[in-house]
Amino acid sequence: MGVGRALALLEPLAGGALVVLVLADVFLTILYARMGSGILSTRLARAVWGAFRGVRARRGHGILRYAGPAILVLLLAMWAFGLVVGTALVIHPALGTSVRRDAGSTPTGFVTALYAGAEAMAVAGSSDLVPQTSTFRVLFVVDALIGISIISLTLTYLMQIYTALLRRNALGLTVDVLTSRTGDAAELLRRVAPQGRFDTGYTILATLAQDLATSKEAHHFYPVLFYFHFDTPMYSVARFALVALDAATLIRTALADDAAWLAESAAVEAMWQSSLLLVGALADTFSQVVPSDAYADAAESRWRARYAAALCRLRDGGIATVHDERAGADRYVALRRCWDRAVTALAPAMGYDVAETDPATATAAATVAPAIVRTLAAR
Repeated sequence: MGVGRALALLEPLAGGALVVLVLADVFLTILYARMGSGILSTRLARAVWGAFRGVRARRGHGILRYAGPAILVLLLAMWAFGLVVGTALVIHPALGTSVRRDAGSTPTGFVTALYAGAEAMAVAGSSDLVPQTSTFRVLFVVDALIGISIISLTLTYLMQIYTALLRRNALGLTVDVLTSRTGDAAELLRRVAPQGRFDTGYTILATLAQDLATSKEAHHFYPVLFYFHFDTPMYSVARFALVALDAATLIRTALADDAAWLAESAAVEAMWQSSLLLVGALADTFSQVVPSDAYADAAESRWRARYAAALCRLRDGGIATVHDERAGADRYVALRRCWDRAVTALAPAMGYDVAETDPATATAAATVAPAIVRTLAAR
């Protein structure tokens, strides 16, 4: 008898705690909406993503495309299950007394409590289990209000996530098209400033900076966006942010003095800062392995090869470049050290190879003649 009474007291307490925990997670995930703030949702997303990556390691890339939608489905199921179980734990000890059937005997099993809790949350109004006391009448009303609120919030949450995903993918496509599908920031500058006319392309750079800032805040509000993986690398945050950062770096190191105004412009600064914040926030939150300083030292030759290739590309497009190429290369390497490590860590964390997110550097390192790099270093 003592054990039964103890369970009758502990069940409602445990149920109430579970409901509060789920509601807190809903609040932090949907309403507060800041990266890493969720209690349960963050852990669930990481666990599911890890499981999908484990399957991917054995069966190939394709499985990752289902990770984002699967996380959303499991997240909603977890919230619903947690609320129903929590409510059932509160109702269970009261079955047959404070909660009874309209007619006949009242089953007192936990399955019946689950049924009553689900009915109360769903506001179906067809349950034959009726609260008999004021306390449980209030409880059923509160459960109904919680159910309505959670349904409304989750539907709004889903719409906002897919709206943000659409904007992110549109940004990725825009950057890819501006680079003529090459992922090369030098090609982007050629298209933005034909024959060196940066005054005509400034608006494009300003719009790109604004879209990058929007993408950064979207990922901060809805971290689940990180887990939406597409087989086409152009939709990767690591790729379009790298192109933006590389473009800003080239503007500040590769252009002739008559374009110095562009390097100091608000559009380029906003593009640089927004991309740094986006990549940095995602890399800090999701990347497990951060390249060491030794990696950056080893990559310097590739960066110099990339810079040499970019100068050739810009000149072919009629854009005047710096006279002191060696000093420009040194500045390029110094600025690239500010962001390359985060991008390099982020790419594999998002399920992409570094060569997919930075094809320009990989191509330059493979095709630029060593003599060109040596000549550049000697100037």
